[in-house]
Amino acid sequence: MADIIIDNNECDNCGDCADVCPMEVLILEDEKLTVNEPDECSYCESCVDICPNECITIE
Repeated sequence: MADIIIDNNECDNCGDCADVCPMEVLILEDEKLTVNEPDECSYCESCVDICPNECITIE
C-alpha cells in the first residue's frame, strides 16, 4: 500500500493531480484534496510530477 502524503500547508487544491491520476486515488472533494483508496495507487507518480507546489510525496 502506498503512503501518499499531501502537504496541506502548500496544497492549493487546484485538482491537477486528481485529474491525471489514472487510478482515481486522489480526488477533489468539497474543494479539498483527499486520498481515496491508497492501496489502488500504481506508483506512477503522475500526481507528483504535475503538482505546481510540489506538495505530494509517495512512499
